[in-house]
Amino acid sequence: MNESLVLASTSIYRKQLLDRLQVPFTILAPNVDESRQPHESAQQLVERLAISKAKACASQAPNSLIIGSDQVATLHGEIITKPHTHERALTQLLTMQGQTVSFLTGLCVYDSASKQIEAIVDQYDVCFKTLDKDTLERYLKKEKPYDCVGGFKSESLGIVLIDKLLGDDPSSLIGLPLIRLIELLDRQGFRVI
Repeated sequence: MNESLVLASTSIYRKQLLDRLQVPFTILAPNVDESRQPHESAQQLVERLAISKAKACASQAPNSLIIGSDQVATLHGEIITKPHTHERALTQLLTMQGQTVSFLTGLCVYDSASKQIEAIVDQYDVCFKTLDKDTLERYLKKEKPYDCVGGFKSESLGIVLIDKLLGDDPSSLIGLPLIRLIELLDRQGFRVI
């Protein structure tokens, strides 16, 4: 297999996850409008964006397998995204207290040579504890997870907010489901080991 591997993402979290596979890869920044389309479900949104991000880098990466990914969370049918500010993160965390939130991660492997697409949406559910506002404020001031969907990081101090995790691939919660990625790469003929 002579194809190179490309991560179509500027996310440091996705880079760190892909580094775990110990394969060489290049990072490209996809220029994609991430706005939700009218009547688009959360699942449709993350799948479309994962594919769009991978395809957006195709002209810069001929003969490559390009990985695209996107993530949102949902609670009672409402989409939760990255908060970007302390105030929005606090509002999100207060809303999620005592609730089960579904994190949906779209994943695409796009072969820029053959134009073949492998895409899935992985769901990982998080059952949040019920904590007081002061505890959430202290968490946010320490962690500053404003660039993370739902305003928390399960891989670090955010674990104190969680009662239970439900899913097959914990890396999905961080933004790149590695178990499913290995399957998609394998289908394209790319062996990690």
